[in-house]
Amino acid sequence: MMRIRFPSVLAKQILRRSSKNLDVPKGFLAVYVGLETQKKRFVVPVSYLNEPLFQDLLSKAEEEFGFDPPMGGLTIPCDEDIFIDATSRLSRS
Repeated sequence: MMRIRFPSVLAKQILRRSSKNLDVPKGFLAVYVGLETQKKRFVVPVSYLNEPLFQDLLSKAEEEFGFDPPMGGLTIPCDEDIFIDATSRLSRS
């Protein structure tokens, strides 16, 4: 599987969009996770943007929505359990 490193310009665009949420602490970003109309909001560290596992999730989001997500923030189209498992592994590393 080919991994894509997101350029810093893209990372800044993602951060700018997610930072519009008032209750997101500095160094974190809000993401919406779920399939169809049921999406749950999570707040994750910005450092996850550099992790290959998280970049795979971002690639899925790009394929599904491009860079204009329906919720106005970063939306990851995967099952909530998959996202929780992935971020749990990232928090342990």
